[in-house]
Parts: sequence; structure tokens; C-alpha cells
Amino acid sequence: MNEDVRLTAWVRGRVQGVGFRWFTRANALRIGGLVGFALNLEDGRVQVVAEGPRERCEELLEWLRTGDTPGRVEGVGEIWDTPRGGYDGFAIR
Repeated sequence: MNEDVRLTAWVRGRVQGVGFRWFTRANALRIGGLVGFALNLEDGRVQVVAEGPRERCEELLEWLRTGDTPGRVEGVGEIWDTPRGGYDGFAIR
């Protein structure tokens, strides 16, 4: 019951200009089996989109929330959906 899913997370706090996207990509690659991207938004948040097995997406989401990230995470919102595909690896945008 580890079907593929799409996680979209919005991370707020001091998460731009601190290497947050790079660390998010590195952690997604460490977890393995995930494709997607991390993107700085104009309002100061970082959007993370990850597709892959639910268990691995949940592991990435937990990492985003633990505080073991660069900068300072004040909160993470997320939505779950079905994968859309079209990603080649995990990118920084």
C-alpha cells in the first residue's frame, strides 16, 4: 500500500538565501525514488513538489518539519494528490 503520490508543500520562515532548496534536493536524493523540485516563491516561502512512493514523500515532509534544515522553518502546509509526472530527477528552480 505504498502507492505513488504527489506532495506539494509550502515551507514558511527564514528559508530563502540559506541553501534551503539545495538541502531539500540533497535530502530528496538521499531518500531516493523521488522526483520534483524546490522553488523560491515571491512571498518568501519555498514550494516543494515531490512525487514518488507515499512513504518516501512522508519522510521528506517530516524532514521539512523537524527543524533539521537550514534557516528557520516556522510552518509547513501540504496537500496530497495523484502524480502528474514529467519530472526528470529533483531540481532546484
